[in-house]
Amino acid sequence: MEDRTLVCQDCGKDFVFTVGEQEFYKEKGFDNEPKRCKECRDKKKNERRQFRNDR
Repeated sequence: MEDRTLVCQDCGKDFVFTVGEQEFYKEKGFDNEPKRCKECRDKKKNERRQFRNDR
């Protein structure tokens, strides 16, 4: 296994999917690679939290 460079579906920037992250995904049984960079994943999480808190 080696680090892989992926492209974020939200912002279009390249990000690295490290060997450690790949091992974590495999251990958890995740079949798909991440589609978003860390910054966009965090932004999306915060938006969901805010939506739940506003309800």
